[in-house]
Amino acid sequence: MKKTKLGQTQLEVSELCFGALPMGPLQAKISEEAGGEIILTALRKGVNFIDTAEIYKTYPYIRRALDRFEGEVIIATKSPAHTYADMEKSIELALDELGRKKIDIFLLHAARVTPAVFEERAGAFQCLVDYKEKGILKAIGLSTHVVSVVEKAAQIPEVDIISPIVNKLGMGIVGGSIDDMLRAIRKAHAAGKGLYGMEALAGGHLITELKDAFDFVRKIPELSSIAVGMVKPEELEINLKIFNDGELPANLKGDLKASKRLHILTNICVGCGTCVKICPNAALSLVDGKARVDRNSCIVCGYCNPVCPEFALRLV
Repeated sequence: MKKTKLGQTQLEVSELCFGALPMGPLQAKISEEAGGEIILTALRKGVNFIDTAEIYKTYPYIRRALDRFEGEVIIATKSPAHTYADMEKSIELALDELGRKKIDIFLLHAARVTPAVFEERAGAFQCLVDYKEKGILKAIGLSTHVVSVVEKAAQIPEVDIISPIVNKLGMGIVGGSIDDMLRAIRKAHAAGKGLYGMEALAGGHLITELKDAFDFVRKIPELSSIAVGMVKPEELEINLKIFNDGELPANLKGDLKASKRLHILTNICVGCGTCVKICPNAALSLVDGKARVDRNSCIVCGYCNPVCPEFALRLV
């Protein structure tokens, strides 16, 4: 599989990045054993890059694969920490649960924020800077859905890596269109930042246009890799064929369908608004005292699910 260096780092990553979010408790909730097996298969077939995050709770899945694989594996993780102390705890947790002495890429998890994120979370970012200087982290940066945050990150010398949301529909992009995001990506690349994209399938909205959706992001020259969530061996095999420019089955399109949707149990929802505040895509709102989802905006990221105090949200 094609591999490319991430910006000015020495990290050479596969074009297909294994997105670990969907297999964990926020979404599919498959077993750690099954998840570890899929990741291991991907590693053995040429994928050397895994994207995860503290809130995904998928470190144990990845650890199962790492313990049985001897090759190089580059891991990117993220933390929602705001303070120095909390980021330090996040780094220690990742090192411990992944069984590693170093983490390749550590990002501020900053889906829907403003360019002031670097001031508002200065302590957390300084911790990343310090741990990179210690040699415990190899590269640092942030992941975001916001056009202006990508532009801001491009101006910060300490930022090595940016992971922006990007798909041909522009779904989930905050503060601009897909064209605006592409311009921001070009600026960041020109500034020497390494970039890898996420949500190429717009949370499943583009699943029936699988190859076209992937072709769109693969043709963005500034992106070194694309993080793609996978929970089934069949998904992995199809994605490997696409990213290795292989021939796809003739009947593939008829077999594809979005595998999950967000459901709100209105008989349980108390209208507290917690999910509305956490949603990075403004897909949730309160109507008549109950949470309501706009399916045209929802990319099924699952961030809302764990914060609901009444357990009224389901990804099915």
